[in-house]
Amino acid sequence: MDTWLKQTPYSGPGGLDTGVLPRDPGELARLVRGLVIHRGEGEPLGYEIPPERLHHDAESRYVTEILRILRARSNRPLTEARPYEERFVGTCRDFALLHVSLLRATGTPARVRGGFATYFVDGFHEDHWITEYRLPDGTWRLADPQVMRPGHEVDFDPLDVPRNRFLVAGEAWRAVRGGAADPATFGLSWDESLRGAWFVRHSLVLDLACRGGVETLPWDGWLPLAGVEEPGSPSADELALLDAVAVATDDEAGRLFEDPRLTPPREILSLAPYLGLRKVTLP
Repeated sequence: MDTWLKQTPYSGPGGLDTGVLPRDPGELARLVRGLVIHRGEGEPLGYEIPPERLHHDAESRYVTEILRILRARSNRPLTEARPYEERFVGTCRDFALLHVSLLRATGTPARVRGGFATYFVDGFHEDHWITEYRLPDGTWRLADPQVMRPGHEVDFDPLDVPRNRFLVAGEAWRAVRGGAADPATFGLSWDESLRGAWFVRHSLVLDLACRGGVETLPWDGWLPLAGVEEPGSPSADELALLDAVAVATDDEAGRLFEDPRLTPPREILSLAPYLGLRKVTLP
């Protein structure tokens, strides 16, 4: 089976009836956009998100849990766009993971990618997660379901995000390491403590995990190279390892992911924005 058609413990949709879903990646992206509201969109959309949903929805690691919450809030078909009060309250990771899940379920190879978007704040590389899906000709394309709503008004096709507008984590690492980009412009624009080369390193390791079938939450981490807070400087050997990850092909990435310095342990740390630091056991 094609690696990127295979569901992971995180992306598997459980008993979802996929026969009613569209097959087109764009239609699936619009479907996802109609099911999820970003936890930061409440105010601009004029919707007051209930605190319980704001704090807890995006802690759902698995698509099965996202779908359970959606069913609990409404019996509408998933193919029907929902009012905000019936949606899942998530982050960019949830838009991407749900999109990837439905793409895989309907025959399109896909994966979650971590990196940095330049289309939210001018001059800044915002931490962001999007979809990468494979076309029939074998080429890969980036898609961002989150921006498929009035108000975002990006100047490109959200189903074909230019790679200079979204830097996958490996490209960001190379830009920072090579001096082509200021590390202080990478991370979270609204939190100066979550910026810099260490944050790019964290994104690089989490993106590798996604390529390895472990679609983490954005605030997950593990030592030595993916700490959830600014760690010490990596050694020369660790820098060489990270440099290899940044340019790795899929086959190479699979081998690198087996390195104990990179692969997540069974128990990781999760620094949830609303719930604080916790230990989490992965499947």
